[in-house]
Amino acid sequence: MNISGDNFSRFAPISLDEMSGIKLMNRIDTKFVTTVPLLLRLLKLAQDDYRMQEIDGLRNMTYGTVYFDTPALDMFIAHHNGHSGRQKVRIRTYVDSHMDFLEVKTKNNHGRTRKKRISVTDDNLREPAKVAFLNQHLRYDPDALTPRLQNRFNRITLVNRRCTERLTIDTNLQFHNLFTGRDYSLPTLAIVELKRDGLQPSPVLEMLRQLRIMPTGFSKYCIGSLLTDPTLKRNRFKERLHTLERLTGSSFHLYSQPQQQHTL
Repeated sequence: MNISGDNFSRFAPISLDEMSGIKLMNRIDTKFVTTVPLLLRLLKLAQDDYRMQEIDGLRNMTYGTVYFDTPALDMFIAHHNGHSGRQKVRIRTYVDSHMDFLEVKTKNNHGRTRKKRISVTDDNLREPAKVAFLNQHLRYDPDALTPRLQNRFNRITLVNRRCTERLTIDTNLQFHNLFTGRDYSLPTLAIVELKRDGLQPSPVLEMLRQLRIMPTGFSKYCIGSLLTDPTLKRNRFKERLHTLERLTGSSFHLYSQPQQQHTL
């Protein structure tokens, strides 16, 4: 089941210029994982309390990402082991807007996520400007970074009427492992992420409770890596993977499948 313009028409629009004051670069993130049918019910509940980002007439944007890690997968292992202060490095592509950003995300031991980014034109991390940026914000050696995982998904963004929070909703997740060559997609899953400065009151929380959509951690880098690489450490992700199996009705134990063609 897909979401389409019919699901968006009752949301008042909010422009990119209006969004510029709601960057929330130092924020608390709460993720919720659900199915597309439940997402459609959530959108109906939210239409009076939220506006939907619109750029050049588009509301359901296409995003792409390349995640980088060290040869020893230090960033993946840090997340798996629950370390505070863990970091992610990625190049985020806004496909419809033709914009690319090199980003470093850091999550501290208070649950806050800080994101730093610069505009880029390619994924070569050896350029002086990129190295200087990484040296300033990253605790790992930029020379050791290699691309590990690619993803692609669609995103709609909602903003509450008070402009104190953003709600991003990602669907049609596709992963391609740049190390193993394997692909995996999650077409029936929806990732809802509430982004706010501090514990501001949020209209959507009661809606999520009403639909029995509970907070669930979901790292696109870690989950995508696990679904496309059978050799990775996964003990602490087993419960999360079981939750995803229940929601999607799929088994994530088919790791012996042959490599698939890259379709992203």
